[in-house]
Amino acid sequence: MRVYIPATVTMLRALNAKSEVAAVSDTAFALTPALRESYATGSAEELEYAAMSEAARASLRLLAGELADDPESTLPRRAVISADVEGAELRPDLDYGVVRLAGPVTLSQVAAVHLDTEEAEPAVRAAAEVIDEADLGDPDAEFTLGDAEDHELAWYASEELPFLLELL
Repeated sequence: MRVYIPATVTMLRALNAKSEVAAVSDTAFALTPALRESYATGSAEELEYAAMSEAARASLRLLAGELADDPESTLPRRAVISADVEGAELRPDLDYGVVRLAGPVTLSQVAAVHLDTEEAEPAVRAAAEVIDEADLGDPDAEFTLGDAEDHELAWYASEELPFLLELL
């Protein structure tokens, strides 16, 4: 199953250093049957993108925590790790596209890494600061979140990860 793991640059560095990464609370997103049923139309590719977008939004929550702990050295970029795993458990009780991973994901399972570009940083920082308010329906916070989500994540092959991190 292809899963989309919410991440941060800190988590990407850990993946590069240890050749594995553990998703926070073993939570990831995927094109699940429930997610497929929640859309009236859409190709598999479009629905995979929807799952990845949910992971990117969850990445903002992770960034919010890192920014609160260390605002100066945290790089405000959403990151998503795409990986092919076995044994992911469906979690429709949490949301349509949520899955629980069986454990850490190894670098050999990683299909790609998706990361914001430098130009997205101000919008992502602002969105991370208001993600909780957006979740509670604050229209101004949702607008700020939309500004960050207007930036497409760049795609990198897993083999490019060391070089990508070196350039940050």
